[in-house]
Amino acid sequence: MKIIYVDGYNLINNWPELVNEKKVSYEAARQKLIEILQNYGAFIGSKIIIVFDAHKVRGSIQKKDKYGELIVIFTKEGETADSYIEKSVNNLGRRVNVTVVTDDNLEQQVVFQRGAVRKSCFEFYTDVVKGMSGIKNKTIKVASKERNLLSEFMDENVFEKLEKIRRSD
Repeated sequence: MKIIYVDGYNLINNWPELVNEKKVSYEAARQKLIEILQNYGAFIGSKIIIVFDAHKVRGSIQKKDKYGELIVIFTKEGETADSYIEKSVNNLGRRVNVTVVTDDNLEQQVVFQRGAVRKSCFEFYTDVVKGMSGIKNKTIKVASKERNLLSEFMDENVFEKLEKIRRSD
């Protein structure tokens, strides 16, 4: 299984729709990102871990929420998203296929040295947009195939008789 670590606020600050959303509410931007990545992760069959900084929040303890294969982490006081991701990638070593999404150059170098693939926020945004259009196309195809018309399951003569009765009322 592939694991994708996402620096949550870094991605929000570089995602066109979410930049505008965060101006209204960071909570709304976080929720929208979570919904998008939950669908995307299910579509590509990867575990996604979004890490949000809470290192400047006094007294905060690490919080972990799970939404299917998507995990959302809020770091504890004094811990940045970068340090959490570095530690996690280091613990996984090279046994697992790991991608880290961030625009922080130093972070990209560190995780690369520890065996992870690095991806910029823009590259990831592009991947997600393509994936979401794939989800939409797949949904449309499935929906069009699932049209179960009565006429498809019935003898033509019986269907015509029923249709005459329906029209006579």
